[in-house]
Amino acid sequence: MAWEGEYEPNPHNWVADHVARYEESNGNKGRTMNGRPVVILTTRGAKSGKIRKVPLMRVSDGTRYAAVASLGGAPNHPVWYYNLVAHPDEVRLQDGPVVKEYRARLAEGAEREEWWERAVEAYHEYADYQKKTDRVIPLFVLEPVD
Repeated sequence: MAWEGEYEPNPHNWVADHVARYEESNGNKGRTMNGRPVVILTTRGAKSGKIRKVPLMRVSDGTRYAAVASLGGAPNHPVWYYNLVAHPDEVRLQDGPVVKEYRARLAEGAEREEWWERAVEAYHEYADYQKKTDRVIPLFVLEPVD
């Protein structure tokens, strides 16, 4: 997939700095957040069409990944949630030095529950985030594109 377009760093400096450190070091620096492994999710902006990047907690079954739209238990979805809804076929993920293309789809039902358990195991704070909000925290499954 061609990733053409302007990259706009995250407006939160700590996020933009984390992404830059991760990418500039080929995934050797910035691989953790709160003591847990992270990946870099690249999406296309739902409204702007610009390329966006954000670090997410690493939740994987070895082939696929989960993107947990928790926003720390806030009442709203994170902005990147809308990017995945608008452009599910324009997803890139970097896990350490490995960069691959993915297709995103919202998990529901038993599949969501299975991935939610995996997510909480990887980052137990997700359970606390769910208790802080009335919304069901969306979880996307990212499947590799061959």
